[in-house]
Amino acid sequence: MKQKKTSPWAWVPTLYFAEGIPYVVVMTLAVIMYKRLGISNTDIALYTSWLYLPWVIKPFWSPIVDTLKSKRWWIVTMQLLIGAGLAGVAFTIPTSFFFQSTLAFFWLLAFSSATHDIAADGFYMFGMDESKQAYFIGIRSTFYRLSMITGQGLLVYLAGQLETIKLFGSEEVSIPMAWSLTFYAITGLFLVFALYHKFALPHPPEDQDKEVKSVSEVLSDFRQTFVTFFAKKDIWVIMGMLLFYRLGESQLVKMASPFLLDAREVGGLGLSTSQVGIVYGTIGVIFLTIGGILGGLVASKKGLKYWLWPMVIAINLPNLVYIYLSYALPESFVLVSVSVAIEQFGYGFGFTAYMLYQIYVSEGEHKTAHFAFCTGLMALGMMLPGMVSGWIQELIGYQHFFVWVIICTIPSFVMVKLIKVDPEFGIKKK
Repeated sequence: MKQKKTSPWAWVPTLYFAEGIPYVVVMTLAVIMYKRLGISNTDIALYTSWLYLPWVIKPFWSPIVDTLKSKRWWIVTMQLLIGAGLAGVAFTIPTSFFFQSTLAFFWLLAFSSATHDIAADGFYMFGMDESKQAYFIGIRSTFYRLSMITGQGLLVYLAGQLETIKLFGSEEVSIPMAWSLTFYAITGLFLVFALYHKFALPHPPEDQDKEVKSVSEVLSDFRQTFVTFFAKKDIWVIMGMLLFYRLGESQLVKMASPFLLDAREVGGLGLSTSQVGIVYGTIGVIFLTIGGILGGLVASKKGLKYWLWPMVIAINLPNLVYIYLSYALPESFVLVSVSVAIEQFGYGFGFTAYMLYQIYVSEGEHKTAHFAFCTGLMALGMMLPGMVSGWIQELIGYQHFFVWVIICTIPSFVMVKLIKVDPEFGIKKK
């Protein structure tokens, strides 16, 4: 039976917008929400960092998504589960046991989101030919970035505005209700996504329910990819690069929002929730995106090896702005915005080298599976340092914490010195 052709414009933008939202909700929105609900920095960093775990172990269950049902089925099902998780968070925020209950639903969100990533990226390759895949790569990235602006910017701003309404007459009730209503809004968005993609996603012939492999076959395939990855030359250097390249950033990212929100008496900048949505979630993400685009452009001209040192400097040196902010405690919103923009631009530019290096070490047989291992190690490198970042901050204060972050950038410079990269890798062929 002839398949009806569906334009990628009908599903690529919405699919990757939907892919980005739950990740941002789990990793950033949850941090800001818990801070506004009075949770300590130690607990925020520890428990929200644990939510990286589904992305760490994603390579271990990606074979299940590949062998059971179609990618299309997984996408729609996971979007419904994400909606259910969001509804659970919204429903339990006003309760007395909100911390435990919302964390449980965030776990559902995290596993559903990581599974959705596997299915969406696989479906992208099935849904169109290679030329269209290349054409739409920038479009999918753009809509993923827009989802970050929505999650870190617009939704945080919305919650901040709802906080100021003083629902039911008191701030104690207003803040939980504001965040509850915000999560109900995201729940509605995901129900729309699931319904829309149920009808809008094409039915590529390659993406059909598959003959289920036996457990032994799945384990054999996984064992082969696992062994070949960890048998790579200089694997310990590779793992060191993947784990330590963002050692400073992994701790900074957990404490940046709490620092912006905390009162000036305890060393923070005392911004409102809506202001954090503007400066960190909107201005910051825009400059992060610009840095990433510029990084990709320059790397395609001279290659990864040429740009390694400028990029490792770019991802680490701008962290100094937080030392300045913590000591000066400027009241100028413009100055704070410029400082965050500088740090995020450097992060976007420097992150390019990290992604290109993962592609480089994944080259060869099983490159898709090996890239999944790289992303798992990348998530582990964010999870473990992030877990202790809140405890360190509360122990030594914001000023000394940001100095500590700079000290933690040293291993990334050491690893860049140790790794070996083909000088021609990354250069766009004419």
